[in-house]
Amino acid sequence: MSLSTAGSVRCVHTLTAATTSLVVDVSSGVPRVLHWGARLDDDPAHEGFLASLSDTQFGADGLPGQHRYPAVLPEQSAGWMGTPGLEGHRDGTAFSTRFVATGHEVSGRPDEGQVLVSRAVDEAVQLALTTTVELSAEGVARLRATLTNTAESGTFTVNAMRLALPVPDEAQEILDFTGRHLRERTPQRHPFRAGTHVREGRRGRTGSDAGFLLAAGTTDFGFRRGEVWAVHTAWSGNHVTFAELGLNGLRLVGGGEVLLPGEVTLEPGDTYTTPWLYAVHGNGLDAVAAAFHRHLRARATHPTSPRPVVLNTWEAVYFDHDLDTLIELATLGAKVGAERFVLDDGWFLGRRDDRKGLGDWQVDPGVWPQGLHPLVDAVRSVGMQFGLWFEPEMVNDDSELARAHPEWILGPGDGRLPLAGRHQHVLNLAVPEAFEHVLESISALIAEYRIDYIKWDHNRDLVEAGDRRTGEAKVHAQTLAAYALMDELRRRHPRLEIESCSSGGGRVDLEVLQRTDRVWASDCIDPLERQRIQRWTGLLLPAEMIGSHVGAPTAHTTDRTHSLAFRAATALFGHFGIEWDLRGASPEELEELGEWVALYKQERELLHSGTAVHCDYPDDAYWAHGVVSQDRRRALFTFVTLDTSAAAQQGRIRLPALDPDLAYRVEPVPLSAGALVRTRSGKPSWWLDRPVISGRALEAVGLQGPMLYPEQALVFRLVADRPTRQRS
Repeated sequence: MSLSTAGSVRCVHTLTAATTSLVVDVSSGVPRVLHWGARLDDDPAHEGFLASLSDTQFGADGLPGQHRYPAVLPEQSAGWMGTPGLEGHRDGTAFSTRFVATGHEVSGRPDEGQVLVSRAVDEAVQLALTTTVELSAEGVARLRATLTNTAESGTFTVNAMRLALPVPDEAQEILDFTGRHLRERTPQRHPFRAGTHVREGRRGRTGSDAGFLLAAGTTDFGFRRGEVWAVHTAWSGNHVTFAELGLNGLRLVGGGEVLLPGEVTLEPGDTYTTPWLYAVHGNGLDAVAAAFHRHLRARATHPTSPRPVVLNTWEAVYFDHDLDTLIELATLGAKVGAERFVLDDGWFLGRRDDRKGLGDWQVDPGVWPQGLHPLVDAVRSVGMQFGLWFEPEMVNDDSELARAHPEWILGPGDGRLPLAGRHQHVLNLAVPEAFEHVLESISALIAEYRIDYIKWDHNRDLVEAGDRRTGEAKVHAQTLAAYALMDELRRRHPRLEIESCSSGGGRVDLEVLQRTDRVWASDCIDPLERQRIQRWTGLLLPAEMIGSHVGAPTAHTTDRTHSLAFRAATALFGHFGIEWDLRGASPEELEELGEWVALYKQERELLHSGTAVHCDYPDDAYWAHGVVSQDRRRALFTFVTLDTSAAAQQGRIRLPALDPDLAYRVEPVPLSAGALVRTRSGKPSWWLDRPVISGRALEAVGLQGPMLYPEQALVFRLVADRPTRQRS
């Protein structure tokens, strides 16, 4: 709407969906967000009120005056002295912009998804800017900007473009993530201090140590408490996410792409578009996660078929590919209920270890004289889909491809190669011939074997990633080329599903997930580590998109030994799979595993459509989490002990998100009874008695926590039995 404020005409629009409102002022150049947070009512008076606040000028001795609300692409010309939205120049000039609004459009309806597109120009530096602000029906906001060089001649070099959103003073703490291979998404938390908290990823992929999600919230916010404002930079190359508290007291959170020198130069008419910056507001982290999950599930490309039980061969056989062994593994997998067989690394030309063969995407005739057909036929004969591992963006020095085309390897352009990682380098997919080679090789195999699924790996960082022929930096171009390769394979093979794997969970972001159907959360399937990794990965992704496998009794990556009950109960709350040499499992283990697979199949509709919830229990030795159905009539929960507790007796654990006016029957899942064998005080009374308890009491009072020994899990259902009282 347009309104008159303090003698000037303001153009302010409110985008509203779910529990969120965005109030955006498009009056002057780049849009300014006046409110991002709790839903406002439909009274347009709030727009005038916020517009009047936005006119307030901040300033102090030696500091320029500026608006209370910086633009989503902050400009120094408007008085913003913090991190600039745009950094660029024309041969050292035209370094500062002052965009003037030229028009805008709003489409969509409240609660159905709305889009605000704003246009602006700076005639002096000859640039045009288009800014898009969206709010989905699920309450997920996202922003991006497109910059165009409008000059008739001359290049504009883009050094950086970053988008940002304001958060209020109540945002006193920051939560984001770090990690490493086998320990992805490790949380770190600290006060929202003066200055800039910057999380840059310069690995050429999202990275195991990526910030992942940056959440600013009220003091001591948790899963079920506190107000939270969270952002995610959706980009699989070099990227940045940041939080900033300026001298003027203004707080911003934002992100964008990190560009290497010279990666984006705009000739006349050329454009550059930033990655999407996703943003969600909610009361507690569970609310933030629920909005992301609803948004992803609403996509036209979201997988709709029941997520099949995966049998992956990696930790079962590694590179030791033998037809009889693999057929036996497939047969055992089918007997316990597996539905998809994935042949991992080691099937292609010369690939007996990780030192050779990458790039030579041909079935090795020395191991497979009849090709993969005998294995594929055997897998399909026992009722399973067939999947295959690739690492399309990589090449070994010891490969036919590298020997034929060393110029296709990414490098700094001075004749040397970057430091090797895992005995491999990165193939420059920005070279059209290299792109076509990989595309045609993989596409031919998908067609020949009717491959249902690709595990798409990416096992090294992009170090000194340039074009060896020209010396130009190529991370930006490589990222776009990887997307284009996925897009074209999906176009040619519409039934194909793709898993994003990158040394485990090193490429988990919402842009690669526009093209993939799940992520491999970590190469570590030790259930103790996986409890932590899956807990935090679930802030962004719903369970059906997080690959989670039952491994061998002793984990290959940590050498810790766990019960099958703990391993399976952990895998249950994801996209369930098996990565274990079942030939060494006992008949009793195979029988128990089959029961867990049956439980997953029975509950996967709930697990993969319900609302994920977590209990804010004060003792970190105990976790409780679960999934509640959309109608709140059913739930599946688990109690997990990660460690010993300082307390002699566990307290009651409150179970959230239930219908307070329904009574629920507590139904222990018998398969997890094995986890109760090692207790200090026997089974809790509710496990034996199967009581009926109101949702109100379960949330306000809770269940007595069982005194499990460490590294065990207990699974139980809540099933609506009856209303607790007559509903009005």
